[in-house]
Amino acid sequence: MRRLQFMLTRLAQGLVALMLIATVNFLLIRAAPGDPVAVMAGEAGASDAQFVAQLRGQFGLDQPLGTQLFKYLQHVVHLDLGYSYRQQQPVIDLIVDRLPATLLLTGSAFVLSLILGVMAGALASRRAGSWVDSLVTVVSLVFYATPLYWLAMMAVLLFTVKLGVLPGFGYFTVGADLHGMALAWDIAKHLVLPALTLALFYMAVYARMTRASMLEVAQMDFVKTARAKGVRPGRIQRAHILRNALLPVVTLAGIQAGGLIGGAVLTETVFAWPGIGRLMFDALMQRDYNLLLGCFLVAAAMAVLFNLITDFVYTLVDPRIELT
Repeated sequence: MRRLQFMLTRLAQGLVALMLIATVNFLLIRAAPGDPVAVMAGEAGASDAQFVAQLRGQFGLDQPLGTQLFKYLQHVVHLDLGYSYRQQQPVIDLIVDRLPATLLLTGSAFVLSLILGVMAGALASRRAGSWVDSLVTVVSLVFYATPLYWLAMMAVLLFTVKLGVLPGFGYFTVGADLHGMALAWDIAKHLVLPALTLALFYMAVYARMTRASMLEVAQMDFVKTARAKGVRPGRIQRAHILRNALLPVVTLAGIQAGGLIGGAVLTETVFAWPGIGRLMFDALMQRDYNLLLGCFLVAAAMAVLFNLITDFVYTLVDPRIELT
């Protein structure tokens, strides 16, 4: 019962945070340079004042800023993200169409980075001071310092252009007319490079965090007691050190999970992956305010959701935490 009350409280806090984020995003986008009406009028070849005023009235951009904000928040409460000026479709339809690709990419990258990062950090802590520890440290620092877009382009040049072993662009092979397992395998091959590229940065963070946390836990009294009792080193490493060292890693992973979409913008653009990140970039270039606001709100909602899941998992990993 206390756990349910705890999660409901966190959910209410998350909803309040979403409304604040929606307000700030609206004001920031309206303050940014660029006028979507002027862009649409210019593309239509009719930039006279009467046509521009007509477009402003059609999309409600002629109303005071406070009125526009109130109507926007009112629509958000009813899960109505508005209408895309440029795509001529409801924003929610465009996002739902792209969401599975983004969830597949970010979910794969998250799981891959967490598994590889924890394994590398555990190996480095067990071999602390050896060449293995130095190698993990150097590789982690290199991947952490390397820009995602450069790493993505180098991956395409190596594995697609040079070796020709993996496809470099798209979600699946266009025109192949694949179905069932053949289609799933084709999507999996297209997923390898973008997911690995996105995972490497976060893997480096988790590896360093796991190593530092395990070295700290290894010096605690309960670990020394287990060694004195003759418990096998492998069991001490897994059951005593790693389990307790994972607490800060779980916290960091939960915080960064929602931020994966930010990295996905660059990754999806380089690999032409049809997800929300690419949709967000296109909306920014086209000054499509409603679509951009919808993408931002969905990204924020995913971050809040991952934080809620992290809070719940944290209470399971460490029962000592009080549910307040």
